[in-house]
Amino acid sequence: MIHPVAVAAIGRPVVRADSAMILLIFAGLVFLHSLVSARLERTVVTAPIVFASTGMVAVFCLSELQDRQFDLHSWLHIAEIGLVLLLFTDASRTDLRGLKATYGLPVRLLSVGMLSTLLLGALGALAIFGHLSIWEAGILAAILAPTDAGLGQIIVSSPRVPISIRQALNVEAGLNDGLSVPFLLFFIALAVPADGDQASLWGYVVEQLGYGVVVGVAIGVIGGWLLDAATRRHWIAHSWARLGVVSLPVLCLLVSEAVGASMFIAAFVAGLAVQVRYQEAGRHSVEFTEEWGQLFNLAVFFLFGMLAVRALPEFESSHWLYAVASLTVLRMVPVALALIGTRLSLTTVGFMGWFGPRGLASIVLGLVYLEHEVALPGEDTIRLTVLATVWLSIFAHGLSALPAIRHYAAHVDRLPANAPERRGLAHPAPE
Repeated sequence: MIHPVAVAAIGRPVVRADSAMILLIFAGLVFLHSLVSARLERTVVTAPIVFASTGMVAVFCLSELQDRQFDLHSWLHIAEIGLVLLLFTDASRTDLRGLKATYGLPVRLLSVGMLSTLLLGALGALAIFGHLSIWEAGILAAILAPTDAGLGQIIVSSPRVPISIRQALNVEAGLNDGLSVPFLLFFIALAVPADGDQASLWGYVVEQLGYGVVVGVAIGVIGGWLLDAATRRHWIAHSWARLGVVSLPVLCLLVSEAVGASMFIAAFVAGLAVQVRYQEAGRHSVEFTEEWGQLFNLAVFFLFGMLAVRALPEFESSHWLYAVASLTVLRMVPVALALIGTRLSLTTVGFMGWFGPRGLASIVLGLVYLEHEVALPGEDTIRLTVLATVWLSIFAHGLSALPAIRHYAAHVDRLPANAPERRGLAHPAPE
């Protein structure tokens, strides 16, 4: 779980005070947002924008959140739970056998695209932040490598966007967060100074990864087998099937804590393994996360807004420069490389390259890094750059989604009938 020192590192100055005020504001915001949610869905104002902005405004306007110390420790656990649920859900609903469909776009993005993102992200960090070591640059690149479909939900659900493009972006976001964890842990181990306890940390990393895979496979396979057996015998009610599936990532979290494994690796692997015997796991987990899981995610964005605004005095131009580069060239070039040979238009490549938002996964992976307390010289740079990138992504991707869909749909409508995008269009794009 998140260590108190990590809490201090996220949003200096350290805040540890009464969390009742935060909970009151958040609960009231959830209620008010629910009243106008349908109207907001037709605008560029997304839920992450609303909750992050409210967290920022709350710190600006309420002296209780500025001067007094309040405890954010329990709120940071929410981020862990949110990512564990998200990793399991994304993995459980992914048809691995169908990844090569839609012209192999997800496979391209998750292989060539992701490796290129890590490489260019690290090189970009070395160029912009001259004081970072190569492994610290790798840590920053790994934290910001995963994309967040939740921030671009309107993109992956819009019938005006070709289904092949939507599925590719959705699958990429669903799997690249789990794939980023091993890279992050290895870079952390490599970044430990020579006079540090590097052997011990390497052993810890191997345990995290190895035990995480074992825990995930065991819980996923056994849990899927039991759910399948109960379903075939009509022993389980529909509502309890949903709860039974969602209990699996929670078990991953608790067992991982007990044995020293990575809860994120365990949840991700369990989501893949549960499909071996129980194909309905993805549907049930999605039903839950679309309701209660959304609450966890919004709590993270609300908390993020509070932390980001408290860090404002610490931001420098270099942090924002990397944030812009991370969302543009360091994302778009790898996507373009991954899509070579697909015959997709340059507009499509640009569209897919732009919609790689950074959100929940990057926030939590940043916490994972801080939890290790390796006290690297570039810790502040990594922390502030992650905050700047996610903050910029929340607003830039949220505000640009609807205009981009309109522009892209008009472009697809002008393409010839044999274009790859046209073959993957669920409904004709309106004029």
